[in-house]
Amino acid sequence: MISKNKIKLINSLSQKKFRDETGLFVGEGTKLVLDLALTFHCSILAATSAWLKEHSRLEADEIIEIDENELSKISNQKSPQGVLAVFAKPNHSWDKDSLKQKLSLALDDVQDPGNLGTIIRIADWFGITDIFCSTHSADAYNTKTVQATMGALARVKVHTVSLVDFLQSVAQEVPVYGTFMDGENIYDKTLNKHGIIVMGNEGNGISTEIEKLVTERLLLPNFPLGQATSESLNVGVATALVCAEFRRRV
Repeated sequence: MISKNKIKLINSLSQKKFRDETGLFVGEGTKLVLDLALTFHCSILAATSAWLKEHSRLEADEIIEIDENELSKISNQKSPQGVLAVFAKPNHSWDKDSLKQKLSLALDDVQDPGNLGTIIRIADWFGITDIFCSTHSADAYNTKTVQATMGALARVKVHTVSLVDFLQSVAQEVPVYGTFMDGENIYDKTLNKHGIIVMGNEGNGISTEIEKLVTERLLLPNFPLGQATSESLNVGVATALVCAEFRRRV
């Protein structure tokens, strides 16, 4: 049985304020919980007896056996999958030298939690291990974001930074790529396998402040060229296309 205080704590983690105060976040579902448990410290594991019996080796500070009714009181899912876990948020670090050796993403105020989760999953697929988010981007530990990553959050480090300061500190050492309507066709341009790819806000694209720090302007062309099409692409879709082209060149 789960106590009222635990229910209150877990439900409070749907708000960023309490995630920041406690340093905790929530993950739900078997695959997600098992993936996150490989990387993050598990503070609370709340699951049905059947789930706990099947996954008896999973460790947590506190393991609580609950029934379906109790699970529904703490779950954010329409159809809970038998398990919810509370994990400790990590303290990821990065260094400039490592950035010279790999491809990374920078997100300029990507505000939709689902989009951020999808981008983290895309990064994981393409072997990108670091994402640098502006302070006004969605929270990587938002429940919707965590669920959308499908476990990729266990392998991709998400850093919240002043994006202007971050890019100013590295722009002389690595190429900074961004997509613009007046950029050079990505399929024709020479691409470096190391660098930082900036993706912009859902409605406004890359901000003027960040645009000044982009050293390589790219265009994702529509087809056929010159024909009227949709005004823009979803930022997750655009990120996947850009990352795929970079990796195709390796």
